[in-house]
This record gives sequence, structure tokens and C-alpha cells, in this order.
Amino acid sequence: MSSLPTFFQTRRPRGFRFTPRYYDPEKEALEQRIAMIEQELGLHKGEAYVPRIRKGMMTSHFRRTSRRRERSSNLTLIIVLAGLLLLAWYLFFR
Repeated sequence: MSSLPTFFQTRRPRGFRFTPRYYDPEKEALEQRIAMIEQELGLHKGEAYVPRIRKGMMTSHFRRTSRRRERSSNLTLIIVLAGLLLLAWYLFFR
């Protein structure tokens, strides 16, 4: 069937390329020696993970930011009211 002419060409299957990783026995031995020395000296790379984010931190963060927004909006309101009062005083009493 492959000798028959066709209008459409079928794709050739992709080849599988495997490149093996380089193995260095000296490097592995060095890493083992370093790990043994760190263990003897009491330096532990694999210490237990202690999370810095605790339960409720996000809630308190949102409360703090909402308080800041309230303060800034209150301050803006006071400044606008003071400006309007000054403008009204200038227009009516001067």
C-alpha cells in the first residue's frame, strides 16, 4: 500500500531521545562525607519545618488593614468638611 501515491502525507513518528545523566562517584562520596561531618558537628539540614504563618494571622491582617482604611477615610471626611466650612464662611461672611 505504501507504493500507491497519496495526496496527504502522514507524519513520521517522533523518535525517543534519552540522554543518560552523568554519574560521578567521587562527588557522591564527597557528599556522603560532608553529611557525616555535619551530623557529627550537630549541623542538621533536615530540621523540622516550623511554619511562620499561624492560624488567624490573615484574619488579624485584614482587621488591621480595614482599621487603617477606616481611619484614612475618616480623616479624608474631616478634611473635606473643614474645607467646605471654610469655603462657606468665606462666601457668606466676607
